[in-house]
Parts: sequence; C-alpha cells; structure tokens
Amino acid sequence: MNTLRIIGGEWRRRILRFPDSPGLRPTPNRVRETLFNWLGNDLTGLDCLDLFAGSGALGFEAASRGAARVVMVDDSPKVVAALELNARALGAGKRLEIVRSDAVRFATSAGPRYDVLFLDPPFNQGWIDRLAPTMPTILAQDGVIYAEAERLLAGCGSWRTVRQGKAGQVFYHLMRRGEADGAE
Repeated sequence: MNTLRIIGGEWRRRILRFPDSPGLRPTPNRVRETLFNWLGNDLTGLDCLDLFAGSGALGFEAASRGAARVVMVDDSPKVVAALELNARALGAGKRLEIVRSDAVRFATSAGPRYDVLFLDPPFNQGWIDRLAPTMPTILAQDGVIYAEAERLLAGCGSWRTVRQGKAGQVFYHLMRRGEADGAE
C-alpha cells in the first residue's frame, strides 16, 4: 500500500493508505497546498465532488478543511474499499459519501449540484472532454472546477481556467464559469 498525508484542517498530519491502481497519481502536497490556497483553505459549508477519487487526497483534504459534504467516486473496487477504510479510520461519518461508479454515468445521474468539483482523471483518455457537457448539471452556478491534466486546458464546458500551474508532467487548473485565463 502507498501512503499520503493530509496537509491541513481537522485531520492534518493523518496518514492515508491507498492501493496501486493503473493511472492513479495522488496530487502532490505542494499542489494540494496551492489548490486549497486558491479555494481559501476553509471549505465550511461547501458540497464537493471528487469524481476520480483514486487515493482520496483531494476529497479527504476537502472534508478535513470543513466541507459539509464530499462525494468521492471511483470505479475500481479495490480503490473504493481503501477509501471506505480511510473514511472509517478518520471517523468521517456522513460528511463523506463513497460511490463506486463510472464518472460519466455518475455525472449524468447526479442529483444535487456541487460547489467544488475535483477532476483528476487518468491521462490521455479524453475524460475531461467527455464530461464537459455534464458540468451545468453537476455544478452550482458559481461552482468551481479543479482539474489536473496532461496538457494545459483553456477550460471545461463554460468554465474557464482562471489559475494554473505545472508540477512535473501535471498541469493543474482552477476554473470558474465564464471567466478569462490567468496564471498562478
């Protein structure tokens, strides 16, 4: 099993374990720090969706920083089992909901809208383009998208990149509805 550390909030310094899985790349600490600085660190009251949960780094970090509800979606049975084990170990209770599903299937059937969408799909498989049409049904009008990709993204659907960075081979982006590009 691999490990990662939660870097902020209620569960700061807690260690999570996750299995090896094809395409799974936990968001590095430095990038998570930047992301949550962009979001304002305190997510109190926000509903978040981690659509390709993988290691759970983004979803657990959001819950640790006060998100009211975090839904973590992944289609791998062993990844979902590890997420559930970590959620129990943290005592997350009803703040975390873990769902085994294909991302597109979940997105097209999603009920309530989310304030923050974490979108970190496996690279080079066209996931972001396939999901772009579902953004208006997933996100609240003023919702934001955090996306990681193998290339620089101008946006996703009507959400435009407002902040961006690069760590190694990973480009990361913060997107808001209808706003213009910007750099970190």
